[in-house]
Amino acid sequence: MTKSKVLPWVVILFTTCLSGQTLLSGRLEGRVYSANADVAATHVLNTTMQRATITDENGFFSISANLNDTIVFSAVQFKRKEIVVSADMLKSKMLSIPLEEALTELDEVVIMPYNLTGNMSRDVERIGTDKEVVTASTLGLPNAYAWVPTKAERELFEATSGSGLLPLNPILNGISGRTKMLKRRVARNNTYARTQRVREMYADSLFRIDFQIPQDKISDFMYFCEIDSIFQSTVDTHDRLKIWDYMRKRSVTYRENNNLQESSKD
Repeated sequence: MTKSKVLPWVVILFTTCLSGQTLLSGRLEGRVYSANADVAATHVLNTTMQRATITDENGFFSISANLNDTIVFSAVQFKRKEIVVSADMLKSKMLSIPLEEALTELDEVVIMPYNLTGNMSRDVERIGTDKEVVTASTLGLPNAYAWVPTKAERELFEATSGSGLLPLNPILNGISGRTKMLKRRVARNNTYARTQRVREMYADSLFRIDFQIPQDKISDFMYFCEIDSIFQSTVDTHDRLKIWDYMRKRSVTYRENNNLQESSKD
């Protein structure tokens, strides 16, 4: 058989293989939905390929999949849903996956009187605390350690990534100073977010009563703590009593610097 006759058969065979591969593998794109519950950050796990992702705030997702792979959808507020990838699913441009809410009946809770004093340090010691923290990882949820970048982190990634033999994006952003600016913004946002999480651990009344910080000065006091390097290392311990003790000592200096008297209690 001559080359001119063999070539068309090679092209047909190659095209057939590509078509078959397209039918057997690809990406599943779709959206999960529910009548009442929030579908954002629902875990999507391909248990066959060991790939995972999470849905965006509107429930949309995209994940690699092959024919007959098992895809699992799960979240605390939903019942676990499992599907097996079919050829029709791979050919579909957009899947719609309904999720059923998980109704959990709680055990009876008995509230015991603790004769609280209002002083957090003494009350925590009196009550006692459970050191085990309930998180997505301690609950064993799939994709519990998935990192969801912030807007500033996404902008920094876009500014420092590129493709091709000579990636221009990171070079131009480095020259213009945009990369340094975005790095500072990410660092600043991370520090601010950490400080906000610390403030949310305690009621404002505790700042006013225990620390004698006026309500309108609490945010300024938190910034006063934030700029101290010891505060950052103390927060990293995740020990609420240690953090509280640090801020109690820091509040003395803050009141002295701002001429706040003990009579400033609300």
